[in-house]
Amino acid sequence: MSANEDQEMELEALRSIYEGDESFRELSPVSFQYRIGENGDPKAFLIEVSWTETYPQTAPIISMNAFFNNTISSAVKQSILAKLQEEVEVNLGTAMTYTLFEYAKDNKEQFMENHHPVNSMTSISNITSVETPNPAPSSKKKDKKEQLSKTQKRKLADKTDHKGELPRGWNWVDVVK
Repeated sequence: MSANEDQEMELEALRSIYEGDESFRELSPVSFQYRIGENGDPKAFLIEVSWTETYPQTAPIISMNAFFNNTISSAVKQSILAKLQEEVEVNLGTAMTYTLFEYAKDNKEQFMENHHPVNSMTSISNITSVETPNPAPSSKKKDKKEQLSKTQKRKLADKTDHKGELPRGWNWVDVVK
């Protein structure tokens, strides 16, 4: 059986397994996204599996570059991808997209145990209101936060230690203004 026939069979299987499953998206006949976790779950994440021409004899390309994952630190993404990669090794030569999605679902808690949303509004506004005795600046700050450009967000992520923990005193200057 050629790789393409394998892929065709797997594609049909995936379509029938995930029919009506909102978490599953077929981006193309060789590229699939699956959202692990419910909508609105802060620990939800998206994995994308793309088949190469020689898949499943060779590993698929697994990525977490979806915009959906932008609150997940790169360290957490790397560790999830590493674990999925191990699963790939074990399943080389067999249809594994379903296996990978299910594996991610089963291990979601463990995958995300070190996840603290990086750009999450809540963590930032909570820190602000704790550090700021006067509530007015904190509401002003919150409005500002929502129009951050990508560069500012990146800077913000760099200021934090990638666990979303901001160093103590990061916002004291703003309070003085």
